[in-house]
Amino acid sequence: MFLEEHLLLYVAQGQNNITHGKEVYPIRQNEMLLMRKNSLLQYDKSVNLEQNSTYSSVLFFLKDEFIQDFIRIANIKDVSSTEPAIISAKPVGERMKRFFESVVPYFGEPDNVDEGLLRIKMLELLYDVAATDKNLLQQLLQMKKPVKTELADIVEENFTNPITIEQLAYLSGRSLASFKRDFNNMYNMSPSEWIRVKRLNKAKDALENTDLSVLDVCYMVGFENPSHFSRIFKEHFGYAPSTVRQADVGNKAE
Repeated sequence: MFLEEHLLLYVAQGQNNITHGKEVYPIRQNEMLLMRKNSLLQYDKSVNLEQNSTYSSVLFFLKDEFIQDFIRIANIKDVSSTEPAIISAKPVGERMKRFFESVVPYFGEPDNVDEGLLRIKMLELLYDVAATDKNLLQQLLQMKKPVKTELADIVEENFTNPITIEQLAYLSGRSLASFKRDFNNMYNMSPSEWIRVKRLNKAKDALENTDLSVLDVCYMVGFENPSHFSRIFKEHFGYAPSTVRQADVGNKAE
């Protein structure tokens, strides 16, 4: 999930493990997680099979204008720390559970929801979030501030994901032109070339040190076309990826 707006995720039933970079955030039943925009998330939903339960959640995408309106209307002084707020799942109290239940019927008739009512409900949501936990309030305050993420962290965390250069630039808080310029200054090569070399080196390491098939390695490192992967692997290393796997099988036989 590529976030172009801030996200509040509430899990009503089951569990959802959200992965953001190297961090994994488990969100259990009746818990919520607040994530800022310019993020690339992976999620893994699960249920308790023994209890024959189902997964159910509600997602709220929070525009900057909603957060700014809330801070102005609630007359909140921006005393947020310069240190990034700690991101973690928070338990949902009875007050917020009732709020989430109150908005579910609107999803059944989205065309009949008045824009003014929508703004009121979003403000109510933000009031409840701020009252739940001081750290959540700090997250809200910091969300209205532009963030320029360390470029190296963004590309190292995401080079195996099926993501475009434009999306990487967006995640880093830069324009495409600024991203390419900063990237070339740091790595002395284009982003696409760097990603290709990183993926190939990771693929070579996986083929030499794991039992994964060539096809599995191809998809694991971010390539989507096995034929294309085999061709550029051979161009880069001088031999096909299947050669590594065949040599491994021969060594085991000996």
